[in-house]
Amino acid sequence: MLFITIHLVLGPTTRGLLGENDLRRMRRSAFLINTSRAAIVDQTALVKALGEGWIAGAGLDVFEQEPLPADHPFRKLPNVLALPHLGYVSESNYRIFSGEAVEDIEAWLNGSPIRELQ
Repeated sequence: MLFITIHLVLGPTTRGLLGENDLRRMRRSAFLINTSRAAIVDQTALVKALGEGWIAGAGLDVFEQEPLPADHPFRKLPNVLALPHLGYVSESNYRIFSGEAVEDIEAWLNGSPIRELQ
């Protein structure tokens, strides 16, 4: 078994990075895991790859349309594990997020923000 995971930011150089030719070159025993952004992988090609058995399966946490429409092929393919964009959720992540949110609010109220968007 081979697992290929995608961990990229979506941008001009990563949009459509994995296309039909790339999926065809993968091993039939390979699983594609995408928890980054759906547009990094050509979604039409991925449906075809999964439906025709070019790859063994996919674990997906991101979709072109969220929530995933009820009639989308990813919901019907037996070799797809689809999560509702919650793959990152854990007790420790929420503890960190909550703590940082409180820190941000307190710092902003004190006139010295610690995390600013650039």
